[in-house]
Amino acid sequence: MARQLRGVAGLFKVGSQLFTSEGPRAVEKLAGMGFGIFLDLKFHDIPNTVAGAVAAAADLPKVRMLTLHTLGDATMMRAARDAIAGRKTRPALLGVTILTNMDALALRRTGISGSPGSRALALARLAKQSGLDGVVASAHEALAIRRACGPKFLIVVPGVRPASTALNDQSRVATPSQAIQAGADYLVVGRPITEAANPHDAALAIAREIASAKRCSR
Repeated sequence: MARQLRGVAGLFKVGSQLFTSEGPRAVEKLAGMGFGIFLDLKFHDIPNTVAGAVAAAADLPKVRMLTLHTLGDATMMRAARDAIAGRKTRPALLGVTILTNMDALALRRTGISGSPGSRALALARLAKQSGLDGVVASAHEALAIRRACGPKFLIVVPGVRPASTALNDQSRVATPSQAIQAGADYLVVGRPITEAANPHDAALAIAREIASAKRCSR
């Protein structure tokens, strides 16, 4: 898959499924092929444990971005930031806000009040105050986060689905154009590419849509 997407994909996401089955070897192999890595392991634990995990992740080759849950609170996020603060080069730390499969009902079932949008915005503000570089949030919240957190705060948008593809288990989704117009810096696209008959062509079509959306938003 990686070889098919050479020259089309910007970064490769290594998530919990791949990392659990292959471990750091997956990162090392992709890095050896010249790809940057988005390490999406969503760390969420006591501050000392998360700090150690972040430091270890930052030692892996070509990790450009990595994730932790903002629901771990400000103390945990600051510990993660401090764990890699003295490095000459370091990955961007991104706080995961509200997962894109969660709607208002799902939040209430977990004891979290308010809408996904209001909670994501509050968590994004907390992430910025805690020294993180950006957040992972749905396109539905991206514009409000951009206004609240400023132009340099990174926004990574998952749940991106071209109009012709299925929603799968996502509920708060957007097309690539919608995500870019909402203020996203990076888009996370999985199954619309990996499950396509021709992954290279599917990725190329998305890249072209992104480029067109960027031209229109200038």
